[in-house]
Amino acid sequence: MTEDTTARWRGWRTAAEEALYGPEGFYRRPEGPAGHFRTSVHASTLFAGAVARLLCRVDESLDRPPELGFVDLAAGRGELVTGVLAALPAEVTARVRAYAVEIADRPVGLDPRVEWLPEPPKGITGLLFANEWLDNVPVEVAEVDSTGVPRLVLVRQDGAERLGEPVAGAEAAWLARWWPLAPEEGLRAEIGLPRDTAWASAVACVDRGLAIAVDYTHTRGTRPPFGTLTGFREGRETAPVPDGSCDLTAHVALDACAEAGALPGARLLTQRAALRALGVTGARPPLTLASTDPTAYVRALAGAGEAAELTATGGLGDFGWLVQSVGIPDPLDEP
Repeated sequence: MTEDTTARWRGWRTAAEEALYGPEGFYRRPEGPAGHFRTSVHASTLFAGAVARLLCRVDESLDRPPELGFVDLAAGRGELVTGVLAALPAEVTARVRAYAVEIADRPVGLDPRVEWLPEPPKGITGLLFANEWLDNVPVEVAEVDSTGVPRLVLVRQDGAERLGEPVAGAEAAWLARWWPLAPEEGLRAEIGLPRDTAWASAVACVDRGLAIAVDYTHTRGTRPPFGTLTGFREGRETAPVPDGSCDLTAHVALDACAEAGALPGARLLTQRAALRALGVTGARPPLTLASTDPTAYVRALAGAGEAAELTATGGLGDFGWLVQSVGIPDPLDEP
């Protein structure tokens, strides 16, 4: 008799790994992530422009090396790396070696200068930039049972859940350190240990330069009581069902990831603060420009609106930036 795989009970980490990255997984679908949700990269070309300016600052700190690496980690269909290459000064572009890291096949028509890889390269001198990557690194989910014990949550392919074994070992230690659960039935947490490991591995790929992770985040003092696991399909939030039909995402404990990197100089800031440090402010153009150059005024007004979306309170501006310098000063430090 053939096993009914849809009836299997598995931990969320295994179920999500298959649903997102398996042979029929969500991230292998032809429409790509942009067909289902909108990131800062899709919101405005101002974001790629800001990352390009950041890469130029890294370049200066590295004394303009003959080869300057730029790694777009979780590249989608190459939107960010394409935008960054277009925004760089010609002198910098001539020295850039650009990589897009993604499990899906290389998109048709992608700039031939971009190397398409399934894993980040080693020995990078430059900038590794991971935009909305860690939230899609699958993790286990824990829930407190009626006796006050945190247990692993098991899930079927149709999204039905039940409780499994008590959380133990390194996962229990992570919960105790980063997301302690009160003994109250129904409280939930996502166990971020795989994300810590993934981030530490990504940082280790940078010999000199900067590594940045940008994501939905929370910190130890503001963990949500029932977790954040959710799904997205065709631009709408939906129930998280691990069948490959939707994105599966959960906010990231970037404070834990920062410590896991095991290097000095890691810090957290909001996207709002980071982009403002890179010149994206959302300030409206002066009204006098409307009379002297109406076309430029309309263009500047549109740019201000896009910048406002990227830095908005309660929206994209609240995203966390985990900034890890490797052998250079932090280029986002205020002058």
